[in-house]
Amino acid sequence: MPETQYYEHSLTLSPQSLPAGETFPARLAYWTFGDPSSPAVLLPSCYGGTLANTLPFLYDEAAHPSPILPPSKYFIIITGLLAGSESSSPHNTPAPFSGPNFPHTTYEDNIRLQHALCQKLGVKKLFLYCGFSMGGQQAYHMSALYPSFVEHMVCLAGSARTSWHNWCFLEGPRNALVLSKDFQDGHYDPKVGAKAGTRAFSRVYSAWALSQGWFRQKCWEGLGYKTLEDYLEENWSGFGDANHLLRLLWTWQQGDITLYYPEDKGDLSKTLGRIEAKCLIFPSRTDTYFPPEDNEEEVKHLKHGEFRCIETVWGHLAGGGSGTKEDTEYIIQEVKRFLQL
Repeated sequence: MPETQYYEHSLTLSPQSLPAGETFPARLAYWTFGDPSSPAVLLPSCYGGTLANTLPFLYDEAAHPSPILPPSKYFIIITGLLAGSESSSPHNTPAPFSGPNFPHTTYEDNIRLQHALCQKLGVKKLFLYCGFSMGGQQAYHMSALYPSFVEHMVCLAGSARTSWHNWCFLEGPRNALVLSKDFQDGHYDPKVGAKAGTRAFSRVYSAWALSQGWFRQKCWEGLGYKTLEDYLEENWSGFGDANHLLRLLWTWQQGDITLYYPEDKGDLSKTLGRIEAKCLIFPSRTDTYFPPEDNEEEVKHLKHGEFRCIETVWGHLAGGGSGTKEDTEYIIQEVKRFLQL
């Protein structure tokens, strides 16, 4: 793995951030691979993601024997989300922004920070911006906020605007966490964490990440677990820092590209029509966060939009490469076709 680098930038928080318009000393964690003179590709992290697990099957020979975006041909940039991963977050930022005092940041904050990093690296245009989940939402936000900067965009299991159903789903794990006995309004001991809260959060989250078909087919057995409880105990018993989870979730809930163009008055079709990039919108058939029906409606209003769908029971997780090998290979081959590689 490469050495993690940090881009430090005085970021003026967006009008939707809390607090709005204030200056925040942001640190954007990132990796780079390849020659900066090669076509640039930016891969942003997802909810709870790290630099290491951000779509490695697209560029890393260790994850795929023939990656379609090898660093020998492309300049790969991988970035971490604010409030999560290795970038500025509640668990790694000193006072006065530590823990529950970390600002509520938006996709706009993340995208402006990534764009500033690209300028620092000498990237004048992105050949590809590709993300999964919150990364897929970032793909829409980068393409809407900087239309001439992105040539190709791939949104894997994401959306241009967080739907009300998606917003409501997130209220379940959020309430399980904030109402837990050890959350203490975010002032828990960071060395101990809010273990009861993050466990409750994870268990509520687990049923939504996969599909009813996944459970009906007992797919945990194919992963080597004798029982569903064994699978849940190993994979869904608490992950991440509690304040980190909540701040990222807030960013997700506020996602809406129409906010960049007040004159559109919330009309998503108008804002989608402003995107210049060639777009591949790529949901999973059984995703309960970002259902394919929402993406099919979005594609109708994109100037250069294509729709593909992963036919799988692995729900939301399939979009990030955590479904079957066939699911992941389908993503790879469709992205390769889209980019005409």
